[in-house]
Amino acid sequence: MLEIKAQIENLRDEIRKHEYQYYVLDDPLVSDAEYDALVRELTRLEKKYPELVSLDSPTQRVGGKALEVLQPVRHRSTLLSLDNAFSLADLHDFDRRIKKVDDSSGYMAELKIDGLTVALIYEDGILIRAATRGDGTIGEDVTLNVRTIKSIPLRLKQPLPRLEVRGEVYLPKNDFVRLNQEREERGERVFANPRNAAAGSLRQQDPGVTAGRALAAFIYDITYIEGVAIETQQETLAFLLAQGFPVNQEASYCENIEEVYDYCQRFEERRHTLPYEIDGVVVKLNPFGPRQELGQTAKSPRWAIAYKFLAEEKETRLLDIEINVGRTGIIAPTAIMEPVSLAGTTVSRASLHNFDLIKDKDIRLGDLVLLHKAGDIIPEIIRPLPEKRNGDEQIIMPPENCPVCASRAVRFDGEVALRCENINCPARLKESLIFFASRPAMDIEGMGPALVEQLVERGLVGEIADIYSLHGEALAKIERMGSKSAQNIINAIEASKKRPLHRLLTALGIRHIGAKTARILTREINNLEDFYQVTEEQLLNISEVGPKMADSLLSFFAESRNRAGLERLKLAGLNMSEENDDTGEQPLSGKTFVLSGAMKAMGRQEASEKIEALGGKTSGSVSKKTSYLLLGDEPGSKYDKAVQLGVTIMQEDEFLALLQKYGK
Repeated sequence: MLEIKAQIENLRDEIRKHEYQYYVLDDPLVSDAEYDALVRELTRLEKKYPELVSLDSPTQRVGGKALEVLQPVRHRSTLLSLDNAFSLADLHDFDRRIKKVDDSSGYMAELKIDGLTVALIYEDGILIRAATRGDGTIGEDVTLNVRTIKSIPLRLKQPLPRLEVRGEVYLPKNDFVRLNQEREERGERVFANPRNAAAGSLRQQDPGVTAGRALAAFIYDITYIEGVAIETQQETLAFLLAQGFPVNQEASYCENIEEVYDYCQRFEERRHTLPYEIDGVVVKLNPFGPRQELGQTAKSPRWAIAYKFLAEEKETRLLDIEINVGRTGIIAPTAIMEPVSLAGTTVSRASLHNFDLIKDKDIRLGDLVLLHKAGDIIPEIIRPLPEKRNGDEQIIMPPENCPVCASRAVRFDGEVALRCENINCPARLKESLIFFASRPAMDIEGMGPALVEQLVERGLVGEIADIYSLHGEALAKIERMGSKSAQNIINAIEASKKRPLHRLLTALGIRHIGAKTARILTREINNLEDFYQVTEEQLLNISEVGPKMADSLLSFFAESRNRAGLERLKLAGLNMSEENDDTGEQPLSGKTFVLSGAMKAMGRQEASEKIEALGGKTSGSVSKKTSYLLLGDEPGSKYDKAVQLGVTIMQEDEFLALLQKYGK
């Protein structure tokens, strides 16, 4: 066991080293594949020897259940805010006040990261608590969420008895853009700026959500320390970096306030080129000794100040609204404006995201509007200038129909977005085709994104039903597609016609209707045509079907273009019914399975279907109600939760034997 423990510790040290090189120094020593292999090996050993798992292990960054509420945390000392300076004159005033106490020391100039302040506490070198600033005296416990940020060390290089530090959690600009794009595609409200996104991500009650947000951090202050004496801000930053903390490398020592001002001007010009958003520069007296004499006000220290950059905003006129349909059917307005130079580029377009935003801000066609770049990247209309209206401006109304295919525009409860529900709408056809052919749906092997792209671009497929009119001769002419490959595709298309109704219902990509729900629905509604007449009451009487699912189904089947498309699929020979053998043996009735890891013999979708065919249920999360955790290769955190709750672990060979026993 001692040998295994040493092997695990060596792996942890190796992984921590690579995390530090990648996330803190931005200088990786190994490839992603090599790093992943180390993590997999550590995970394997920790699962085999769970008694050796430690809180500071790199595998424990995401763990624990979602919290119902974030708990309050009282800070040891008040986390003060800073007074602001907006000019060289303001900096000179600050400098004069400093010089009354200390006329020989210089300053540290540090970029003011636009994020959310956090306080971290380490005991014996291990992270034990993380909290937001809150009102400066009491913050919120966000320990589980902060543990998901890979640039923040779970264990320090030096096991100090106690260390408390302060820093800023932020969302890099590119990840902010990606996050907003994903939210917009789901019909959710977008974040106004990276700071809001970081704050919303860090204060999530589910650490799993935070883990998917790509948060980063910079640590810049020590608020309490035992075991080490530090006398300057320069020493502070060097010490923090040596302990494994992410420290902003743009910090600079300045001999005098003129050098500070030069630094501020330099970064005000460079701010748009940085990968993170800044809104100014923090200026701190470098030595700690004079800080005690300078003291503080009720809100701010007298030895530090924030030089704030002016927000770059420009006026321009809104000329037109362009309405676009995204790949998921979202109908979104885009502002067309008089071109204006902003943050280093010429801007003439800005997404308005949804029509609720236009209404809330009272933006009208012909308005003079105030424009800026959210996160220094995304052009955004801050607000209109109603005081400059001349009466010719026009109120912007949301469309009643899709601008591409003229289908009815739909808004679901709880969403801000309008949607086109026509699966054959040209604007969303590629996405519909890819999902239709995917493994959980009709499982047309070989029909992936690359082939779909060519089928649509060449005009071979103009709607989903056209898949079933394809022939080998036409496919063989596609780039890198020989006659044999073409015939394999045709065979896969032909085989898909026999799929049961629940697969077709899944393939239609109806909002809120996934594979599991489709299976539940088709147990009660066995023929596709019966969905045309189903009522909301009937749907809500089906177990596990809620109001959103019912609303989505009724909306989908009410769209005449969807019905027409389904009729063409029926004429093509697709199976439109579900055969339910309710008289068969149901040995798994009342049993709930959770699947974790990749299975060798079959996909997880197929495994789920076989479980349900034997009367069992599948779930996406482990709880006290879980009967079995079906374990595949490289399982995730579900395994730990199952062990903790005493859930029975079923290996893949045991599962296959069970299926064989009952002829599945």
